Amino acid sequence: MQTLNPYTNKVEKSFDSATPQEIEETLKRSDEAFQIWRTTSFMQRSTLMQRAGDELASNTDYYAKIISLEMGKPLAQSRGEINKCALVCHYYAQHAEEFLQDEEIRTSAVRSFISFEPLGTVLAVMPWNFPFWQVFRFAAPALMAGNVGLLKHASNVPQCALAIQEVFDKVGFPKGCFQSLLIGSKEVEQLIKDDRIKAVTLTGSEAAGAKVASVAGNEIKKTVLELGGSDAFIVLADADVEAVAQKAAAARLINTGQSCIAAKRFILEKPIAEEFLVAFSKNLQKKRTGNPLEDEDIDYGPLARVDLAQELTEQVERSVAAGAHLYLKGGQPDPDKALFHPAILTDIKPGNPAYVEEFFGPVALVFIAEDAQDAVRIANDSPFGLGGSVWTNDLKRGQELARKVEAGAVFVNAIVASDPALPFGGVKKSGYGRELSYLGIREFVNQKTIWVSDPQE
Repeated sequence: MQTLNPYTNKVEKSFDSATPQEIEETLKRSDEAFQIWRTTSFMQRSTLMQRAGDELASNTDYYAKIISLEMGKPLAQSRGEINKCALVCHYYAQHAEEFLQDEEIRTSAVRSFISFEPLGTVLAVMPWNFPFWQVFRFAAPALMAGNVGLLKHASNVPQCALAIQEVFDKVGFPKGCFQSLLIGSKEVEQLIKDDRIKAVTLTGSEAAGAKVASVAGNEIKKTVLELGGSDAFIVLADADVEAVAQKAAAARLINTGQSCIAAKRFILEKPIAEEFLVAFSKNLQKKRTGNPLEDEDIDYGPLARVDLAQELTEQVERSVAAGAHLYLKGGQPDPDKALFHPAILTDIKPGNPAYVEEFFGPVALVFIAEDAQDAVRIANDSPFGLGGSVWTNDLKRGQELARKVEAGAVFVNAIVASDPALPFGGVKKSGYGRELSYLGIREFVNQKTIWVSDPQE
């Protein structure tokens, strides 16, 4: 495994993958740690999780630079990611006990209630695009519920994986409570099959999710999947075109377009379509790029790897060959570099690759709708259903349309984002299960019914 700087394309550091013996030792530590950790009080867990958040907040630059080095995120955005991780640690440190307190149910029993009890070791298979956030949004609730965590991170972010374990070790979590395993994808199947792994959470591609779900299903193990997205950004005719065009450019360039909830499909009501397209294109072209570790005022960096830029280039070429129009050329200026400038595709018909595929990079896909109902129809004509947004000056109408969009989250007049207090997840091929909020912490627990009767009855 290597740290390959996406901006320079140079290898910064290499790591050995874990041996079978090291994997076994790691699993044993996890299992032993769980037997202790499950008995701790919420106060004990909360104290340590609060410290984890404090550690992240106090050393933001240290952790942010690791992100930017390994996957090319602009440093300012990496800092934001670390601060968000601190926030989710503090959130669950404060609310976990409330979310998992016994839930009383009135029945004919003396007492009947639901007890929320931990499962054991939860395996997390995580991607590179938000290499800290996607781990902490799983780890904070899972550990606060009394589970222990085992991380198999993406192979291009090994230093992020090790640094995350460092956070938990540094603040005093028991040894084995959270561990990172440097292994390849081939070892994941055997991990899932191990009896000591009780559940699996994955954030990644549709293909990876299907494979993990298949293996876990055969083992009858709980899974949560957060997969791809091709979020619709619906602009109604009454919207402020100039203001929304600025938001649209920012929404498409979240994490250089490498975000499951970045806006990807821009669905415009016909009366404002041409005006919006001109303003949108201008805003995208104003965005600046540079060295993620050195240039503080850039809007986007390179993609995380050269092959990802090449794949995106190939997607654009296939879409144009199938009839789409390259309205804004952008693209990959050097086939041997990971940099990819923003591009816009229009005239996308059903059957075109751009109509059904997720474009994981700064390529905006533009569709024109006859009216609001047609916009919702286009939005829902997708295999994905993670997020979406509706932009209008009529808040009542915006909420009505939001209910009709088939997605795990729909924002009205705001860019889609995750928040610790709100559930996060998708429908259709964007996955199942929820992370964050009280729903997220209840995914990896035994929701046990306890019934108490009077012995004299």
